[in-house]
Amino acid sequence: MSTSGVSAPPSSFSPSLAARLRLLGLLAWRDITSRYRGSMMGLVWSFVTPVLLLGVYTVVFSGIFRARVSAGSGSAADFALQLFAGLIVHGLAAEVLSRAPGLIAGNTGYVKKVMFPLEILPLVLILSAVFHGIISVVILMIFQLFVHQHIAPTIIFVPLVLLPYMIFLAGISWLVSAAGVFIRDISQITGFVITLLLFLSPVFYPASTLPEQWQFVLILNPLTIVIEQMRAVVLYGELPHFLALFVFTLISLLVFWAGLFSFSKLKREFADVL
Repeated sequence: MSTSGVSAPPSSFSPSLAARLRLLGLLAWRDITSRYRGSMMGLVWSFVTPVLLLGVYTVVFSGIFRARVSAGSGSAADFALQLFAGLIVHGLAAEVLSRAPGLIAGNTGYVKKVMFPLEILPLVLILSAVFHGIISVVILMIFQLFVHQHIAPTIIFVPLVLLPYMIFLAGISWLVSAAGVFIRDISQITGFVITLLLFLSPVFYPASTLPEQWQFVLILNPLTIVIEQMRAVVLYGELPHFLALFVFTLISLLVFWAGLFSFSKLKREFADVL
């Protein structure tokens, strides 16, 4: 992640919560806009790219390979909607896992500033991923409206589905970014994990189609519940599985705490290693 466009905080930088939130917002916005700096269309690409991907996946998987996410969806448009919902969830994890390993090493200037709260750097990844994720969700809803001429009222539960997922990814971001300082090969591992998650998550297929002996793989995969619930509230007009989301939230809070605790302990050694 590049944060070189953000001026260094003054020596009197306040570690208060309000100051950290302001700094977090500034860094996140700089991170988002830096991706499109110098391009003719700028932030418009954040809308265009998901639409293009949606079109490509629709043509390739439903038009060429005749794939179906569920037996009840007979049209290419329905398949595209279900596939895109899965890809949104996977894409959030992919962005965090791909960028977190080199996050601290890429911001050594901040590591050497005693008063700089390094804990917010991994959160910048989360906010950046959420920004693009929200755009993709909006596109998903628009496409749903275009195809079926209605949007299910259950979309109000989208934040309930995504919030624990963001908490979970924040914990993972702290863990991976801290580990990346000491284990430089971790980026190779996370790259493999991203691909593995794509095929071991119900992105291209519904969870119910897997043989019973393999169902435990999906149960252990944190992306499964998020993908299934995202499709339920946005595409199927169903209420979310509240008990499953509650359990997932508890797990996410545990991962969040473990990530923050580990990062806080290990950050004292960052300057020596880097």
